[in-house]
Amino acid sequence: MEILNFLLETGFWMATIRMATPLIFGTLGELLCERAGVLNLGIEGIMAAGCMAGWTWVYMGGDLWTGVLFAAFIGGLFGLLHALFTVHLGLSQHVTGLGITMLAASLSSFVFRMLLPRATTPPKIVPFQPLDPPLLTDIPFVGQVLFHQSALTMAAFLAVGAVAYVLYRTPVGLAVRMAGENPMAVEAQGLSVFAIRTWAVVAGSALMAVGGAFLTMSAFDAYYIGMVNGRGWICIALVVFSSWKPGKALLGCILFAAFDAIQMRVQQQSGMTIPYQFYLMMPYAFSIIALIIMSRRAAYPKALLIPFRKGER
Repeated sequence: MEILNFLLETGFWMATIRMATPLIFGTLGELLCERAGVLNLGIEGIMAAGCMAGWTWVYMGGDLWTGVLFAAFIGGLFGLLHALFTVHLGLSQHVTGLGITMLAASLSSFVFRMLLPRATTPPKIVPFQPLDPPLLTDIPFVGQVLFHQSALTMAAFLAVGAVAYVLYRTPVGLAVRMAGENPMAVEAQGLSVFAIRTWAVVAGSALMAVGGAFLTMSAFDAYYIGMVNGRGWICIALVVFSSWKPGKALLGCILFAAFDAIQMRVQQQSGMTIPYQFYLMMPYAFSIIALIIMSRRAAYPKALLIPFRKGER
């Protein structure tokens, strides 16, 4: 009954939406890469780089929005590196992605140690504050849950609509989807599969980095090593859960965030009768079960993981 009680609380759902925000950005970024036929296992490191880049920009005196753009730029650079090896050179997407993760995460930690070699506690910045738009926040329940949030959370929801629109309503989106389904058909139309896949990976990686920047610039007000904490790997699973569709990806992110919020509430109320590791396991266990159920009918992009070589049939 206690669980049912806090499932009806406004604060619980506000926290859920806030916790879902970095997952939304990361999942959309991974979805965009995979729709074009490229698996990007560099997401964990790219999100860590976004954390560090956004925080560093603001800590050095920049404003918040240019910090977000800087984080996206750094993410795009790592995406370009990933595309160079996987799209143009045709190397293993698994190995390259893991290499990008280790490179980006290690560089982020190195830069932090170089900037603040003697810091015992992470320095704080002034993060994004809740927008609280007039009239909208006065709507019972929904107003507080959806609109008492930071600008980056609002941007995450807008990004879902934007990615869905581009993928399903524009020629660019059609080209991206076909690059992941039948790149030979794209080549037959006189389009460059290499360029389409490269820009998709760059754009997707930029979104991942913005998801990381949310952690330091909105959810928290400081950077610490390891703060991504596996969210990138969860985003990869959520892409499969969503069947590579932005709308279902949004629902999957909110579902996982709700599981995570539940375990935090239950852990606080139960005391130490059950080891805390059990509660930490809960959202991942529930997500695996949901993934198994939803992914049985998932239609993955047919050219995913398959390198394209011009002129080959």
